[in-house]
Amino acid sequence: MKRSFYHYVQTFRDAKLQTPETLLAEEIFRDLQFPKQSEDYDELSHYLETNAYYIPSMDLFDALWEKYIETN
Repeated sequence: MKRSFYHYVQTFRDAKLQTPETLLAEEIFRDLQFPKQSEDYDELSHYLETNAYYIPSMDLFDALWEKYIETN
């Protein structure tokens, strides 16, 4: 079974690290409106572009998306 992008990105959570990936994973975890079941790039990209004040650059999302696709 394919996991959602949300579940994938949560594997990056680590309170001890301060990398862009870990910080984004933590912010997504705190975002109660984040589409947790989505596996759709367009839906997630649109959500982050319009609702997520916490993402410093969509390049970060794109890089994580590529890793997500490779592992699923």
